[in-house]
Amino acid sequence: MDGDRPLHHWNICKLSLATTRDMGTSNSINEPAGRRLFQRRLLGWYQRNKRDLPWRANRDPYRVWLSEIMLQQTRVAAVVEYYRRFLQRFPTVEALASASESDVLAAWSGLGYYRRARMLHAASKKIVDEYGGEFPNTAAALLSLPGIGRYTSAAIASIAFDEPVAVVDGNVERVVRRVTGTPLVGEPMWQVASQLLDPKQPGNFNQAMMELGATVCAPQVVDCPKCPVVSFCATRGAGLPKLKPVRRKREIHYTLNCRNRSVLLVQRAFDESLMPGMWELPEVVADDQMESWLTVRHSITVTDYTVRVVRDLKRVSKGEWVTMQRIEALPLTGLTRKILRAAKILSGL
Repeated sequence: MDGDRPLHHWNICKLSLATTRDMGTSNSINEPAGRRLFQRRLLGWYQRNKRDLPWRANRDPYRVWLSEIMLQQTRVAAVVEYYRRFLQRFPTVEALASASESDVLAAWSGLGYYRRARMLHAASKKIVDEYGGEFPNTAAALLSLPGIGRYTSAAIASIAFDEPVAVVDGNVERVVRRVTGTPLVGEPMWQVASQLLDPKQPGNFNQAMMELGATVCAPQVVDCPKCPVVSFCATRGAGLPKLKPVRRKREIHYTLNCRNRSVLLVQRAFDESLMPGMWELPEVVADDQMESWLTVRHSITVTDYTVRVVRDLKRVSKGEWVTMQRIEALPLTGLTRKILRAAKILSGL
């Protein structure tokens, strides 16, 4: 990766707009000197302002990998405590590989998108069986692991092993689009991100780009006065159009049946496309005779659910009575875990 190479020709005219007006064209992000200044300002800001997150404590590839998988499609605030507890339960890749899938899913329960946990478990086995417990140390080699794509492999390789490869996630995409003033997608986006990368500090630079997009150059609220590279930005806070997804609303009903310190649960079939093998409360069809005992709110992607729970409904034909002690170890759906906590049956996060 050549730091003095011109940016992708598709954007060269647009990028020339991103110039510091009071310092001349030498600070254009389209020129080597400008890119180096962009890198220095961003990295200096990151060192002063980065959030204190547990996966930044060191560059252990297992911890970096775990955090990157957990953070996919999940907010940082929701991940922090799960990350700590998961590490307590599986402190090494060997511990994770030797665990049962059920134990892994139980530790993951509540984070959603359970395919991530299954791929994490499968990858840990491959690392132990084929790599002797040592992580592959290049982005190209990491791509051979289950559940690892282009972004995740680049994140692990740059942060844990200092490989000069750029990452492109939603935060980086937003920063690059606003800085360049162009709606980059696909390969052109990766090329521009690669050309902006500081090859001497690739891990810190990638984290700085993501941190900027998460905390300053956010989707809805752009805090330009706090941005360390605002002078390079073509949009200067105007941003690019962003369509809000249309949210759907649904009401669903479950029954919470308890007896002898046990709860009636059902297990999803292992061939189901959504959360196979997970345990949940029996879902029931509402009628006029049912009176809600508990109501919780739950959201999945663009659907907001009003969940009404009835107590001890007798007309449930399937399920298994599970003791209170065993429930904690089961891979429960996030909604079931939420209901059991609201009912004071389950403690935890």
